[in-house]
Amino acid sequence: MVDSQYYLPNDIGISALDCGEAFRLLSPQEKMYAHYLSRAAWYGGLAVLLQTSPESANIFVLLQKIFRKQTPAQLEQVATAAGLSSEEYQAFLVYAAGLYANMGNYKSFGDTKFIPNLPKDKLDSLVKASQAFQDQPSEMKALWDSCSCLLYSLEDRQKQLGLGDKGITTYFSGNCCLEDAELAQKFLDSKKLSAYNTRLFKRENGGKACYEVRLASAVQKDCAVEGECNSCCGSFNFEDTEFTVKRGDYAPLMEKVCYYLDKAQSYAANENQRKMLEEYSRSFTLGSIEAHKEGSRYWIKDKGPIVESYIGFIESYRDPFGSRGEFEGFVAVVNKAMSERFAKLVSSAEVLLPELPWPRDYEKDTFLKPDFTSLDVLTFAGSGIPAGINIPNYDDIRQSEGFKNVSLGNVLAVAYATQKEKLTFLEEEDKDLFIKWKGPSFEVQVGLHELLGHGSGKLFVQDDKGKFNFDQTKVTNPETGELVSSWYRGSETWDSKFSTIASSYEECRAECVGLYLCLNNPVLSIFGHDGQDAEDVVYINWLSMVRAGLLGLEFYTTESKSWRQAHMQARFVILRVLLEAGEGLVGLEEVTGKDGKPDARITLDRSKIHTVGKHAIHRFLQKLQVFKSTADVDGGRAMYNGYSAVGDGGAHNFLRLRETVLLRKEARKMFVQANSRVNGDSVELVEYEGSAAGLIRSFTERFDEDAEKLEADLVEMGKRDAPCWC
Repeated sequence: MVDSQYYLPNDIGISALDCGEAFRLLSPQEKMYAHYLSRAAWYGGLAVLLQTSPESANIFVLLQKIFRKQTPAQLEQVATAAGLSSEEYQAFLVYAAGLYANMGNYKSFGDTKFIPNLPKDKLDSLVKASQAFQDQPSEMKALWDSCSCLLYSLEDRQKQLGLGDKGITTYFSGNCCLEDAELAQKFLDSKKLSAYNTRLFKRENGGKACYEVRLASAVQKDCAVEGECNSCCGSFNFEDTEFTVKRGDYAPLMEKVCYYLDKAQSYAANENQRKMLEEYSRSFTLGSIEAHKEGSRYWIKDKGPIVESYIGFIESYRDPFGSRGEFEGFVAVVNKAMSERFAKLVSSAEVLLPELPWPRDYEKDTFLKPDFTSLDVLTFAGSGIPAGINIPNYDDIRQSEGFKNVSLGNVLAVAYATQKEKLTFLEEEDKDLFIKWKGPSFEVQVGLHELLGHGSGKLFVQDDKGKFNFDQTKVTNPETGELVSSWYRGSETWDSKFSTIASSYEECRAECVGLYLCLNNPVLSIFGHDGQDAEDVVYINWLSMVRAGLLGLEFYTTESKSWRQAHMQARFVILRVLLEAGEGLVGLEEVTGKDGKPDARITLDRSKIHTVGKHAIHRFLQKLQVFKSTADVDGGRAMYNGYSAVGDGGAHNFLRLRETVLLRKEARKMFVQANSRVNGDSVELVEYEGSAAGLIRSFTERFDEDAEKLEADLVEMGKRDAPCWC
């Protein structure tokens, strides 16, 4: 029996992401703009296949070829004739839908591998009986042979993403380890190159290690090309080691991205949008993060657009080292009513920031009021869809020029709808309240988390010229009372300095800000909650957080003692902090469920949230900020790893609780997204049903205009790097 965490259940929740009304309200020009941006996002999003695992791209192509010839309904007859039961065929459809939704065969939330929940010989029979196989037997056989073993393999290293012997990654060649990642980061820093759009390949040359840093770009020449003064490519000697910087990673995909961005420019609403797209296109053409930063500056200036978007190598959660960005692109329409609430929150920010626990010196010199909008997503290409985003992730821009926040309203509406019978680990009397207030409380949490969590706090920096952005003769560390003695130097960034813990640590800080500031009545009033309702929102927000901390144990790997998901690690840390606060604030006990199997109950004393709870988060949040501001990696890492530890000692046996969580876990929902199609002078929206078959159809129709070439390109890119993963 395969452990259930390695396959997706047949009854997994699959919902259509509703954007029909939002799209209908757009003008013809806005529809064209949204359409071409969506095309750019979808083609770029395919890079995630190549960023995830060696086999993902070939599995994707195999599925595309099968389903382009036969719809899921047509293929069902073939499956029955090939000896598959209806459950086995449904398991195949769910697997295919999962691969599309996660853009690879590892879960985007948790980084665990998933395999088909049917015997390999049955899938083998189905593939070989398919029309695609009958039409192109040699090509399909080669494709199936290239991925069929890895598709099912659950060797220890292949069970999750990770670096070296800890897991699978395609951000680094298979012979790289943490020391290689650290050396490469030092090299990149010395060249003032960002790691965001890179991968690292190591080879031996005469017994010495040589490294290739490959930039994502449409251009494959390494010399300076039109639009550049000089190229950053070439061979360099660094610490007696050879480094070569080359271009051309994902080149065919980056070419398509640029093609559609250029098309979108004709329909831009203003000069900021035009310049933004121009710079993005330059970035993906040349492999230049500087150009992407320039585009992001125009994006920040584009205040309150009707159609909002962002595209690029953005989030670094899945790079085991925490520096390389996964490609994502989204296109969305502003929800005006909800956005008004967020605008009020932005207006209150300067009053709320001083409420945070750290001294004034630890806050940005001026709060750069961002755009904060609620969006209905039309397109979100990448490995998964978040509930809210705070971008750009470039520290220098966020600290001194600004950022934007978005909350994804139509995602929230579907993702967090909960059925009572599926609510685990809560007391019966909490369940109805939880169902009623989970959505509204999460909306408040997302708003505070994105705007005042990620948007707060200062990094102490000494630039290349020796200039400080703080008074090092006066600013003290509130934890020790002594002058600040460490800071960021030159091109060091939060991600490069705190590397492997940076993502989760920052999510934890933002979550704590949300918990802390939701205790503020004016904040709750902005979201329309007063009196008893406001108290219930606070209670459910805090209860939801401690429950999420317990659920987080699903994302901890015991063998490697590592966490696979930044947000869930953060929530577990918060649970530990609140348990440590004592005084009966949080209760966590192991019990036996009605089914006779192990269960757990988590409780929260609502009368102690404003006292014991607030004090605990105040203390912890100050420490998080001080370590972050002062670049104190050792102190921050020791504290964060301490709270992240999962053991069987002490008051709670978290290793045993993890088994209980795995026993009762619910699979994360998948989303079916619409396509858009140009028809003459207008754009039409093509929507699909919320099912595995609907999700599959949306992907086969998404790339139908150049399917053969695209599939050949993906196979070729995979083949070129195949020797690097051994």
